[in-house]
Amino acid sequence: MTGGGDSSAINDCLSAIVREAALRQIEVIGFRRGWAGVAEGEFMELRPDIAEANSYTGGTLLHTSRTNLLKIEGGAQKALDNMERLGVDGLIAIGGDDTLGVAHKLCGMGLRAVGIPQTVDNDVGETDYSIGFDTAVSVAAESMRRLHTTNFSHRTDMLVEVMGRDAGWIALYAGLTGGAHYICVPESPLDLDDLAGHLKRRRAAGKVYSIVSVSEGVALASGKVAGEVDVFGHAKPGGVTYGIVDELKERLGEKPRNVVLSYLVRGGPPSAFDALLGIRMGMTAVELLADGKFDYMVASRGGDIVPVELEKALARNRTVPLELYQRAQRLVTVI
Repeated sequence: MTGGGDSSAINDCLSAIVREAALRQIEVIGFRRGWAGVAEGEFMELRPDIAEANSYTGGTLLHTSRTNLLKIEGGAQKALDNMERLGVDGLIAIGGDDTLGVAHKLCGMGLRAVGIPQTVDNDVGETDYSIGFDTAVSVAAESMRRLHTTNFSHRTDMLVEVMGRDAGWIALYAGLTGGAHYICVPESPLDLDDLAGHLKRRRAAGKVYSIVSVSEGVALASGKVAGEVDVFGHAKPGGVTYGIVDELKERLGEKPRNVVLSYLVRGGPPSAFDALLGIRMGMTAVELLADGKFDYMVASRGGDIVPVELEKALARNRTVPLELYQRAQRLVTVI
């Protein structure tokens, strides 16, 4: 099953799972719509030809949803009952910390499951990379590169908002490789006076435009702007730059532009790195199930794919180290 937000290379991962399973003479079914489909028993047969036909495409052929079974009365038990009714020997849960968190809780109730980290936010603990992150960075960085010319032409500053929730990995990596002149991440409160001062200094130095990379979950030094809350209790981010450009207008005398890339960073075919990561993680997940190693997650560590306990992976989100951000910020703000 695939839960939570989608990303590129999920289908490559599913294809590897089905093929590896076929080599071991293991039958595979796919639950549709994430945990909702598991609880409702909505599934499809996954054969190698079906999986192969969807390889190299974005999204997930199983569809997805943000469903928290633990908040639905009887939801967890329904899922377990369906496992038994369908004769499922093991489940591979593909998703971020929310999806994997439900898998871990259900393992404590008897579910035999293995997790695969998949999120553009790259915030799952104990893994260097999650499926979808590299593609998201590539799309965001290319978008920033394209925005240089139009902002140069109009002599205008622009804030480019990217996904990431409470982790600034996309904003950091895309900002560095997309030529941003300032980077804003949730791990370091944004000082609007400092940002405005930098933009003014660039103008004074003869720079006619600036690009600012902004993570959607950025916190202002005065306190994070509250928003809606999802089924897992997380604030729904997105659109923070609309408020920031208004604040900057008061400090700069003119209003910068802003663009919210949002779901664009999730869509389209995966990068080769993401596709390979999904394939390797899918193969390893099947191996873990075949070996009876449940309540684990496959992780990318220094180029290797290794098993880690789900409990350990979920203990703490992976966020940008402050020292790394500060070094990057010093680099991009050189005028």
